[in-house]
Parts: sequence; structure tokens; C-alpha cells
Amino acid sequence: MTDRLNGKRIFLTGAAQGIGRAIAEACLKEGASLFLLDMDGDFLKRTVDELGAGPRVAFAAGDISDAAGVQAAMADAERQIGPVNGLINNAGINVFNTPLETTDEEWRRTFDVNLKGAWNCCKAALPGMIAAGGGSVLNIASTHSFTIIPHTFPYPLAKHALIGLTKALALEYAGQGVRVNALAPGYVETQKNVDWWNSFPDPVQARADTMALHPGGRIAQPSEIAMAAVFMISDECPFMNAATLIVDGGLSVLQHP
Repeated sequence: MTDRLNGKRIFLTGAAQGIGRAIAEACLKEGASLFLLDMDGDFLKRTVDELGAGPRVAFAAGDISDAAGVQAAMADAERQIGPVNGLINNAGINVFNTPLETTDEEWRRTFDVNLKGAWNCCKAALPGMIAAGGGSVLNIASTHSFTIIPHTFPYPLAKHALIGLTKALALEYAGQGVRVNALAPGYVETQKNVDWWNSFPDPVQARADTMALHPGGRIAQPSEIAMAAVFMISDECPFMNAATLIVDGGLSVLQHP
């Protein structure tokens, strides 16, 4: 522990597994207190038990698309860990389809979670940050926020919009000491990606094909995204605002033949 986040009280969504869990672990190691929110209450409870941080971690099961539920969770966070001065909007869902085959329910759920959910959390956290004279919001975006892969509709639309939300809030509340930034990972070795590789007839080849897309021949580990999140939510970058940090091993700037 280096106490880079000492004094930070962070509300983190989608914390039960993958990138969210890695961010939780990294923030704890750096001295933060956390309130963790995830839809899967049982999975989240196991994660909290494994993190083993005692009173520095509180948690609740909840759906970020439910604005009233998010407000209640934020109030619960303030009671348990104190006034929230850091928000990491990590929760999201993958909905991949072709445009004309996308159902109304797929469209609604994609935007309810990936965009409206982040806004619900911002709306709950920002008043307290403004009243306290400052805070930091980090939205976990994606390289889908800048590029379009065919047959991944409507997920990239919501992630493009998340960057717009980041910029709008950053400019609106900069004068009140609140920074709002985004972190855009590329491929990360999470269970979701492992499950995706396993859906192919040859999972080993599918994994190899993904690795081969990248200049370094590998994809990110969740811990590598987590340490970028620690930097961005910390006070080490006080003049970073309305910015998006891309962490994808160079994939998004590689022109494939």
C-alpha cells in the first residue's frame, strides 16, 4: 500500500467481477474506502469476503438503471463510509447485434445501463461533491466509444454517448472543483471474454486470433486497467478533466492490412 488514495471514499459500480473487481482491489491497496454496487448480490458478497478489507468496504446489490435505487445506495454509502468524493461508473452490459435485428428491449436495456445508469450515479454523487468543494468521477468507457465493429450494435452507440456525458459534466462542474474523465479499455482478459472465446468451435484459435490483433501480441489483464483507474481517480492528475485515456495496447491506432 502506498496510500495514493488515502482519504478517498469511492462509489464503484459493477464491482463483483472482471474490471470492477480489479479496480476495487487496487483502490483498497491504495488506501481508499469503498462502497461497491452490483446487480448480483451473491457474487458481490463473495467478492467482498475475498477482498477482506473490513470496515473500509460496504456494499449493496442494485441496478444502476433504477434512479431511486441509486439515490438510496448513495445515501447508504454516505452513512457507511462517509461523503463520497470519488465515483467510478464501471457497470455495463454487452449487447451485440446487427442494427435491423436489434430488438426494442435490447436497445432500451443497452442505454438504460451503459448510459442512463452512469448518469443516475453521477446525479446522485455530484451534489455532495459540489457541496464539499470537489471530487472526481471516472466513467469506464471502451474503444467502442471511438470505433465501430460491425454486428456490435447498439453497444458502441451507448459508449460513444458516454464520452459525450463525460465531456458535458466535466465542463459544467469544473468551476466547482469536480473532475470528470473517462477510461477506455480495449480487450481485457475477463471471464466475459473467456466465455466469448469458448463459444467458438475452436476456443484456442479464437483466443489466438484476438491476441494477434494487438501490436504486442496480448490483451490487457484487469489489473492493468485498474491501475490506470487508480491514477485517474487520484489527486495525481488534478488538471486532467474532460479527458479520455485509452488503454488498449495500441490496437485502436493499428491499421490492419
